[in-house]
Amino acid sequence: MQAPIHPVRAVFISDIHLGSRGCNADALLSFLRAVQTDTLYLVGDIVDIWSLRRGFYWPQSHNNVLRTLLGKAKHGTRVVYVPGNHDEDFREFAGMQFGNLEIAQDCIHVTAGGERLLVLHGDEFDSVVKCSPWLAALGSRAYDFSIGMNRHFNRVRRAFGYDYWSLANYLKHKVKNAVNYISSFEQAVAREARRRGADGVVCGHIHRAEITRIDEVLYCNDGDWVESCTALVEDRNGRLSIWDWSRMQGGLAPVPVADPVGLAA
Repeated sequence: MQAPIHPVRAVFISDIHLGSRGCNADALLSFLRAVQTDTLYLVGDIVDIWSLRRGFYWPQSHNNVLRTLLGKAKHGTRVVYVPGNHDEDFREFAGMQFGNLEIAQDCIHVTAGGERLLVLHGDEFDSVVKCSPWLAALGSRAYDFSIGMNRHFNRVRRAFGYDYWSLANYLKHKVKNAVNYISSFEQAVAREARRRGADGVVCGHIHRAEITRIDEVLYCNDGDWVESCTALVEDRNGRLSIWDWSRMQGGLAPVPVADPVGLAA
């Protein structure tokens, strides 16, 4: 295996959904092999237990992702696992540590500049998940269906030389209710960070990578590995950016979807 080519300070990834057909395991393996990080945060929905309960699906590539994550911990990377709603069964192990692998309900990451970032998955601020579990399960099935349809649609696009296009992302940006839902979620997560005295927050859950400021709180969402193949990365100088790995071609450097951000800026 090629030596890591991108030494960074911290990496945040979430919503991998191992065990579901929508997981882009090969892209994630490529990313994990290309970064060398001091700390790796797994910000929830790493294993999709909901999907596995509906029907077992676990190809070798998903096994390879788990082996790579554990291998990083074995070779000195601090790995912090913050379970989400799709892998909430692991929350009962919060507070436990297995070598360099820690499991936490949430945690604080301190950047190179000393700023404190609250790290959590975010599902506790989703009114649908919190108040209507059956509706959340129905929504998960509908989302899986749209991802399946999107895969077939993009095979046709690739045949005609077009880039990947995400139906789910399009709907999130264009449908009024979806836009309002995302805004409400972001506001709620930012309020929680402010309540806890943190300078910012890192979350996942809604599959929408973003770095922005909400009432002086830095809101960071690391995206997902189903549609966008994105990660939040802190470089050695403490600057944060989102890497869109789906744009990678060969050995080219990753293209950020947001300009690098310094918290003190």
